[in-house]
Amino acid sequence: MRLNKIGEFGLIEVFKKMIKLDRSVVVGPGDDCAVIKFNANEYLLYTCDMITEGVDFVSKDKPELIGRKALAVSLSDIAACGGIPRYAVVSMGLPKKFIGKAQKIAKGLFDLAKSYKVNVVGGDLSRSSRLTIDVSMSGVVEKNKLVLRSGARAGDIVFVTGELGRSILGKHLKFTPRLKESRFLVDNFKINSMIDISDGLTQDLSHILKASNVGCAIYETLIPRGRLARNLADALYGGEEFELLFTLSRKEAKRLAFKKKQVFKPIGEIVGKDYGFRLIDKDNNETTIKPKGWRHF
Repeated sequence: MRLNKIGEFGLIEVFKKMIKLDRSVVVGPGDDCAVIKFNANEYLLYTCDMITEGVDFVSKDKPELIGRKALAVSLSDIAACGGIPRYAVVSMGLPKKFIGKAQKIAKGLFDLAKSYKVNVVGGDLSRSSRLTIDVSMSGVVEKNKLVLRSGARAGDIVFVTGELGRSILGKHLKFTPRLKESRFLVDNFKINSMIDISDGLTQDLSHILKASNVGCAIYETLIPRGRLARNLADALYGGEEFELLFTLSRKEAKRLAFKKKQVFKPIGEIVGKDYGFRLIDKDNNETTIKPKGWRHF
């Protein structure tokens, strides 16, 4: 088995086949969070995210923003499942050149934790050749509000929050996790599927399509481009956006549109699996999309 042949997601599939779960696990690997039995009304959510120097940030970035991002990416995972974050543990691998900045890194992380009422309850420190921060986070979600990648249905309308394109130029360090928007959605609507956009719009939408066994059409004229996006490709394939991507029935979509909240933008429609995944351009020409975006391997 060659890693350069199977890639990041192929390796994940190999690992998934090795994992054995007991009945306490409702949802294991393959979604934004693991879902665990908890009490009569709620599930526990678990997620973890690692950020590494040279991949997710560079050494010249402000240390407070590096720490902030380390926690924010896990908050975004909790949001993607409709949940509320509660606790986190943080592990940090520190190279010598970052030791003097460690307090500022921690401050950025702890300040964001405080603003979302997340308790940082422990962690670990180690020497490392590159700065690496791993955050493991737990949260809760009401059973009737849990949203996964696997619930999209033909006829659903596809929405995103915010704008897309070239987040890596700065937004990826300063983004606001969409917890408020997520809770508004699950409190007021029946959301069928949801994911956060970390690896690119087309790549993350393809995860919903695969998990839900459906196809999709998205429209070029509806893709919301950020001010730094140079072209459509930046919005379709750029990673590190951490916006929400979700689907809901046409009836629910009409109700959402009636709310006139500009942050929620329709971009397409879920269709039958046989249709595949296509982009419809401004002249109504259809092109099959080959999902791509950020991959570690």
